[in-house]
Amino acid sequence: MMRFFKYFEYAYLVIAAFFLFETIRIWNEERNRAYLFAAFVVVAIFMYFFKRRFRKKLEERNR
Repeated sequence: MMRFFKYFEYAYLVIAAFFLFETIRIWNEERNRAYLFAAFVVVAIFMYFFKRRFRKKLEERNR
């Protein structure tokens, strides 16, 4: 079960990378949309660290 949670952590990093790519790609064309994608990058990275910390706490509690 913990392995399943670990995959979701890395999925957040993949999502952040995708949104970062989109942010860079449309920066000069649609600045407002690029800011929105940049915000998604920040949220996805935050979720990665939040889920990682939560999973590690859960692992420690189950030991």
